[in-house]
Amino acid sequence: MSFLPPLIESLPASVAPRLEQGLSQLDIAITPAQREQLLGLLALLHKWNRAYNLTAVRDVDEMVSRHVLDSAAVAPFIRGPRLLDVGAGPGLPGLVLAILKPELQVTLLDSNGKKVRFQRQAVMELALSNVTPTQARVEQFAGQHFDQVISRAFASLVDFVTLTRPLPTADGQWLAMKGPGADDELRDLPAGVELNARHLLNVPFETAERQLLILTPKGVE
Repeated sequence: MSFLPPLIESLPASVAPRLEQGLSQLDIAITPAQREQLLGLLALLHKWNRAYNLTAVRDVDEMVSRHVLDSAAVAPFIRGPRLLDVGAGPGLPGLVLAILKPELQVTLLDSNGKKVRFQRQAVMELALSNVTPTQARVEQFAGQHFDQVISRAFASLVDFVTLTRPLPTADGQWLAMKGPGADDELRDLPAGVELNARHLLNVPFETAERQLLILTPKGVE
């Protein structure tokens, strides 16, 4: 990945220490190659965002916490090996999880062409062999099954589960990254789906409440 260092050098000096401190607080250890990939992802996101408006977050220091560390916070709950990121946008959390867990096979799904183009560019430049960007509407995406289906900012819980109902394996899981207002959504879950676990996420440098809801078909542990 010899082409990454010049890209990383364009980042402010504050970014790498902020990333490393945040990962340490999450108790996530990374290799030098993973550090380079995560910094490269931030540099690419910051560069592309100026022209393509991929995210409302403009400040790259804020991208560290709001995007990379927020995505990394769910890593302990990812088992894979096949993970589908629905409404992935520029590839979050899927790209971060693919970097942190190279044993995963990650499919990124989004209907927005410019965001999928960014995903493909990031996969190429970061040399990620375990990521498949896919441009499609979720309701038209079929024929594959995944051990876990994750969503960071895709839709309500009801829409998330309903639109992806055929996609998890028989003992698969839905993982929904949510803010504090998820209780009302939980009351409206479709029949046959239940809350399996709820984990509060302590995202470094963020004060807003974040949680991960793990949903399963009823009767599945």
